[in-house]
Amino acid sequence: MDGGEGSADLVINKSFVSGAEIEERRKRRHEEWEKVRKSEDPEECPEEVYNPQSLYKRLQEQKDKKQESEEQFKFKNMVRGLDEETKFVDEVSRHQALIEKQR
Repeated sequence: MDGGEGSADLVINKSFVSGAEIEERRKRRHEEWEKVRKSEDPEECPEEVYNPQSLYKRLQEQKDKKQESEEQFKFKNMVRGLDEETKFVDEVSRHQALIEKQR
């Protein structure tokens, strides 16, 4: 390796985490926890929840959920729009019927 692209790939693709790195992270998290901890909070800081999914998969799931909710809102708005249109058409037809009666 010449220290170019190959070394960057090694850093990015690193999936092994040593016990020392984990302890260092716990220490830092615990120190930060002590700074913000309230008296009613537990002594130990809560453990991080480990999610084995890749970032891409997690972001894709969030995107899919967002699209689903947007589609639901679109449908609700379409139904509301149709309700308003039918009310308007009913009102116009009633008005025309009154005009015809008066004639």
